[in-house]
Amino acid sequence: MSVQQRKERERADRERLIVTTARELAEQQGWDAVTTRRLAERIEYSQPVLYSHFRGKREIIGAVALQGAAEMAVAVRDAAAAANGPHERVAAMARAYLDFAERNPAVYDALFQLDGGLAYAQEDTPEPLKDAFAALMESLAGVAGDGVDPGLFTETFWASLHGLATLTRARRLLPEDTERRVGLLVDRLAVV
Repeated sequence: MSVQQRKERERADRERLIVTTARELAEQQGWDAVTTRRLAERIEYSQPVLYSHFRGKREIIGAVALQGAAEMAVAVRDAAAAANGPHERVAAMARAYLDFAERNPAVYDALFQLDGGLAYAQEDTPEPLKDAFAALMESLAGVAGDGVDPGLFTETFWASLHGLATLTRARRLLPEDTERRVGLLVDRLAVV
């Protein structure tokens, strides 16, 4: 391995450490606790080293969001693949989405609530965000109904899931009724 390759590997390792540490800190104490000073202390590098990777907290939030989008795509695809039939696939995908939001609240915030400097629904949308949307659409396109644009249907279904996730987390909806809500959403929107 050349010196250049070693330096690139070390840089990539440091960047992963920053993102992982930011994510852990945010999940434990919330995003307000994530500061460049605290991150630098936790990863045992100076703040200038941290700034050589990210210009600030906004870019770190964006990196956590991209990581989370990739994980969410895997979770919803795995859940859908394990289900039988279109109705069951949609229900499994919806449950996986809501489970991801519940298990990873700081990551979910990075994805959908906070400014991570990422473009959504645009030409320059980063690939992990496009893939997370595609993972939802894979389960939903077949149940959108005749003459309904699959992308528009996916946006609408996703907005419903996002509302359920956000309202449940804020204790505006009782968590014990989540399964019934998923059943209603799937039964009413998914045309099988």
